Amino acid sequence: MWSIGELSKRVGVKVPTIRYYEETGLIEPPERSSGNQRRYGRQAMERLAFIRHARDLGLGIDAIRSLIELSGHPEKPCEAADSIAREHLIEVRERIARLQRLEHELQRIVDSCDSGTVCDCHVLRALADHSLCESEH
Repeated sequence: MWSIGELSKRVGVKVPTIRYYEETGLIEPPERSSGNQRRYGRQAMERLAFIRHARDLGLGIDAIRSLIELSGHPEKPCEAADSIAREHLIEVRERIARLQRLEHELQRIVDSCDSGTVCDCHVLRALADHSLCESEH
């Protein structure tokens, strides 16, 4: 059994985040010691590691909640879990595409600037006038 601080260090999740996950029902409320200190076992550590990894992959709380619910039913097909992961993958690819458009536009703006004076700065003009951008971003 670990205290909340020990669990935090083991899994790499901040204490307030652990409390938040408890409040929102992502992890079960822990047992309490005779001194009313939270005491966490291996199951809580594994659940917290699961949540942390899912968050590292960019999954939202609702998706994680659904995945946790699914993990409690090992006999069911994993279609729903696959669907959640595929939807998230689509979102990630859309963000990457948007970031690539931003990168292209910023590179174009920077390349158009001759590093002269502020009154002739293409970066400032492009930021002030969206019509100077090559595309929507």
